[in-house]
Amino acid sequence: MSVWSLVRTKRAVFFDLFHTLTALEIIPGVERPGTHEMLGVPKDAWNAQLLENSRDRLVGIARDPVRFVTNMAHAIDPTISQERILAAVANRRERFRAALVQMPQETIRVLRSLKQHGRRLGLISNADVLEVAAWRACPAAALFDVTIFSCEVGLVKPEPAIYELGLRRLGVTAKESLFVGDGGSDELQGARRVGLTAVMVQGIARQVWPEKLAERAAQADAVIETLGELLAP
Repeated sequence: MSVWSLVRTKRAVFFDLFHTLTALEIIPGVERPGTHEMLGVPKDAWNAQLLENSRDRLVGIARDPVRFVTNMAHAIDPTISQERILAAVANRRERFRAALVQMPQETIRVLRSLKQHGRRLGLISNADVLEVAAWRACPAAALFDVTIFSCEVGLVKPEPAIYELGLRRLGVTAKESLFVGDGGSDELQGARRVGLTAVMVQGIARQVWPEKLAERAAQADAVIETLGELLAP
């Protein structure tokens, strides 16, 4: 059964943002080091800070990028200089801007097609203020009927309340909606808990976290490789 057969039974499609619609790792021509490289810390340690130890950043309590990057960096290595941290913040800002402003044309095509087929579109993203600072310049921004960033609403995936907020703002029920994401932050399980049909898109994640694909796929109602599989064959 094609995923389009699911899409055509729904009124709305909610999307995750990073590693679903775009990603730092796939933007061509942007040759910039990762934040962990700028800071001189192990990638795993930096990812642990991002994904497990910085809720204040994600819910918008911490809104100064220099301060929250400093806190995360010093949790790993207290000797990292402020000069290095400032350079890492500036680099991070530009990388996220590129990921948004240069969003893949295939992503834009899929979103436009879904809109043309009468689907309402929602975005639900765990993100801090730095990561989405350039959202208004993103070519996809105007295509969404509802945009929810965790740093603006004080909620994060996979908490039920963030999905429920999206449903209320879009004026649809969970049964009328799909959630499409790469599966990070247990977002697919979270979506299913509130009654959304969860679709995992694994193309970008395959490049970044291939070891996590099987675990995440098991949490989804359907799995696709690319966003284009959401459209009619």
